[in-house]
Amino acid sequence: MNTLDAIAALPDGAITSPAARRNADAILGVLRAHLPARGSVLEIASGSGEHATVFASALPGLDWKPSDPSAEARASISAWRAQAGASSLGAPLALDASDEATWPDQTYDAVFCANMTHISPWSATEGLMRLAGARLRRPGGLLVLYGPYREADHPLAASNQAFDDSLRARDPAWGLRDREAVQALARTHDLAATRRVQMPANNLMLLFRRL
Repeated sequence: MNTLDAIAALPDGAITSPAARRNADAILGVLRAHLPARGSVLEIASGSGEHATVFASALPGLDWKPSDPSAEARASISAWRAQAGASSLGAPLALDASDEATWPDQTYDAVFCANMTHISPWSATEGLMRLAGARLRRPGGLLVLYGPYREADHPLAASNQAFDDSLRARDPAWGLRDREAVQALARTHDLAATRRVQMPANNLMLLFRRL
């Protein structure tokens, strides 16, 4: 499970992430405003599963499907799911965005992905856009991204520059992505950028609609 967060394992197999706990409410506020009241959501790179648990519990009209390529992460998701008892939270999929063979066959009303694009090679973001373009229901299916990005029209915060440096030192294929490049990639898969939301700690939420 790729993360730079200080995670801790709990006795039941769950992993707890302080960052996920801190940002869940802020992310939920944006999701609540833009997701449909009823439908299905596929979460990519769910990590510890804490986001999935919070969001599925708070948005009971949505069938929330978590996923992660890491067996460790999926075990944690399953542990949090057992604790939460949210009937709308599905079992985690072994899904790798860059590997089409692992994608589910069904379509979704929304796809959500937090903190993946910078802690993965660019091919994972390319796969995410292909997946969203292929699996979002038309018209208006929603793709939501959360995390830090570089922006040509906004100075990069010093904390984000330091974070980017640390990511690239750990793996040259990682690093903060240019928002404009992500949006250009999205357009090639019939996904139109519709909203940029400034979030705490110099993060963004980027919303795209399926054309």
